[in-house]
Amino acid sequence: MKYRRLGRAGVKVSEISLGSWLTYGKSVEDNTATKTIQKAYELGINFFDSANVYERGEGERVIAGALKAYARDSYLITTKAFFPMGDGPNDRGLSRKHVMEQLHASLRRMKLEYVDVFYCHRYDPTAPVEETLRAIDDLVRQGKILYAGVSEWTAAQLEEAVSNADRYLLDRIVVNQPQYNLLNRSIEQEVIPVSTRYGIGQVVFSPLAQGVLTGKYKGGKVPRGSRADNEAINMFVKNLLDDGTLAKVAELETIAAELELSLPQLALAWVLRQDNVASALVGASRPEQIEANVKASGVELPTEVVSKIDELFPA
Repeated sequence: MKYRRLGRAGVKVSEISLGSWLTYGKSVEDNTATKTIQKAYELGINFFDSANVYERGEGERVIAGALKAYARDSYLITTKAFFPMGDGPNDRGLSRKHVMEQLHASLRRMKLEYVDVFYCHRYDPTAPVEETLRAIDDLVRQGKILYAGVSEWTAAQLEEAVSNADRYLLDRIVVNQPQYNLLNRSIEQEVIPVSTRYGIGQVVFSPLAQGVLTGKYKGGKVPRGSRADNEAINMFVKNLLDDGTLAKVAELETIAAELELSLPQLALAWVLRQDNVASALVGASRPEQIEANVKASGVELPTEVVSKIDELFPA
């Protein structure tokens, strides 16, 4: 496993990280989830992602419980806040009240004294950025959060966060968590250039486009038990299963075979070709899936291969 700095921060994270969205505490039985998380750790993954909203804290509970077997200083664990956690008017967003209450609730669920990264799960237009950053800064000073991050913020919103942090001498964000894969390259236009300028690294989710870039949907067939087969979550997949996309994925698989890589390994290596990407965040429901994914770490794609892929999946 290779490791990269998390933005301008000194801490290093594994190039492949493991998340709990749509898996742990929901569709994956706890014992299997624990085995998968522990296999990831054994393979060198030191970066584990969750959020308060993932099954109302069940994702946090499962991932933190599995990591209890290891020394706390040997891994990084994250959580987030923004989405509704109740029906009240203050049970959502990025107000000081919600940030403080949700971080403490997450710590209680995970039985931890601190999280390594706390993400603002989305941008909240109803809460002043200064208020949110000051709440996070206070939690950093208390030792309950080590690094501040955001998820799916635009380039302008990132600049707003940096400007406010510098103006009020608050802790700067060091990481953004956007979606990024061969089928969605939008962050290349503005988010990555702005992030590079301010020392903000990307920890990208859905690098395999919800499984479409694994090749499992050949011919448009939906395997039993796949995400597209799950009515509760197939909204994230079904729009990607058109004939044109699947034909390109088939061509990509041929390129992968020529490099003696699996299709997922090629897709992950392509994401990691970006210097501004600190880690590719994957989901895994079985230990063997994570065993295959970690092999993408350290793979360097030839320039001509990257050019060929760019022609197939233009920005």
